[in-house]
Amino acid sequence: MRLAPGRWDHWVRYQDFGEETPRRVGLRNGGGEVVRIGRGEPIVLLPGLAGGWRLLAPLARQLATRHEVILLGLRGDQALVPSRVGESLASDAAEVAAVIGALRLERPTVFGVSFGGAVALELAVENPGLIGALVVMGAEARFRAGVGATIARRVLERFPLPSDNRFINQFFNLLHGGRPESAALAEFVVGRCWETDQAVMAARLRALEAFDVADRLWRIDVPTLVLAGSRDVIVAPPRQRALAEAIAGARFELLDGAGHVGFLTHRARVARHVGRLIREAHRSLC
Repeated sequence: MRLAPGRWDHWVRYQDFGEETPRRVGLRNGGGEVVRIGRGEPIVLLPGLAGGWRLLAPLARQLATRHEVILLGLRGDQALVPSRVGESLASDAAEVAAVIGALRLERPTVFGVSFGGAVALELAVENPGLIGALVVMGAEARFRAGVGATIARRVLERFPLPSDNRFINQFFNLLHGGRPESAALAEFVVGRCWETDQAVMAARLRALEAFDVADRLWRIDVPTLVLAGSRDVIVAPPRQRALAEAIAGARFELLDGAGHVGFLTHRARVARHVGRLIREAHRSLC
């Protein structure tokens, strides 16, 4: 993975990371970008369908007060590296595994949100000895494409759209599970999401339609946390609770008032839950 040096100043700004200076990492496997921030036990943070690692910057800043956070940009984010034809969640998971190996991370916590949650699940079931703890938010074991997601995918596939397209922007606003808490937050989410090319969004929606780890969840044998927003209209909380119940020893936590982007609106609470999981994982090794 490699971040284009010419774009670094444009991407990394103090409103994303505060006073902390992120550290870019150049790898040579041709994938997306890698950004490291903070010090401590490592957390590998995987982004969702759109927005890339920059959408996760506020959460990373929160987590980085106690941990080192490694943000991975998936192939296709910000259109720096084109998405391969026929790419699947399995190939994304394999790429994440390769980065963990290249960075010589020893059983890090892997935290995936939305599409990244599905990637994290695929990684965990296929590489059970690679990670030390697992956090999933806004995902389930088998994706169920609703009418809205199907329509969005078809629109993205067939019609070139401007970044201020009202239809797709309304789809992004559904991520809040209701009226956004502020216009600035809504603008932040929409702006970041449009940094991902619409063809990449469509390809990821197709990959999700084929995603299914339900019969492999028994392979996960690390401390696992499933976080869900009570107002998540993309992946309903009962479906996320079912995911937790299907993983041995997993804990389910419901974030009251949070939508699909609860990792932004409730990031302090998310960080507390993640910190607790990592402490539990350490105790289990003693």
